[in-house]
Formats: sequence, C-alpha cells, structure tokens
Amino acid sequence: MSLKKQYLKSKPVCKVTFSMDKETALGAEKVDLLGEFNNWNTAEPIIMKKLKNGSFKVTIDLPAAQEFQFKYLLDGEKWVNDDSADNYVNSGLGAEENSVVVL
Repeated sequence: MSLKKQYLKSKPVCKVTFSMDKETALGAEKVDLLGEFNNWNTAEPIIMKKLKNGSFKVTIDLPAAQEFQFKYLLDGEKWVNDDSADNYVNSGLGAEENSVVVL
C-alpha cells in the first residue's frame, strides 16, 4: 500500500493517490475507499480502479493542512488499514483503529 501526495501551488489542495497492491487486496474484486472525507458513506464509496496487475488505485483532491481518517473496504465485507498511513487512531469501536492521512 502507499499514499502519494502532490500539493498544488495554485490552491490549498493536495492530490492524494491511495494504492493497494494485489497481495494486500487478498483477491478482492472490488476495493472502496471510505473515510471522513466522504462521511464514511458506504452507499456512495470512492471506488478504487482495479489495474491489470491486480492492484487498486484512486486519486482524490483533499484540502491541504488537514488530516483525515480512512480505511479500505474489500468486496463490501473486510475493512483494512493502510500500512503506509501517516498515523493511526482509535475508531471508537472497541480496539479497532483507522488509518490517518496528514496533509
């Protein structure tokens, strides 16, 4: 997994690319990105594009100088954190943690 950040000079926005390799995707056919930036809305998730090599990727614009909790949802069933996240915080659901991207 990886997070790639590209800050725009023209406005306070960061293009963040979220990537998940084939091995981490555990054979999933679909990977969704959910987090504070889309109100954890499972009805309208950010769908990651499956690449020919079996990995998944999506780039979204996020406001700079903020941080957001997020997780990946594999095939609508299994939640996975990003092992390259900037931080991890308790989700408030027992011992579960969420990944954090800091911009």
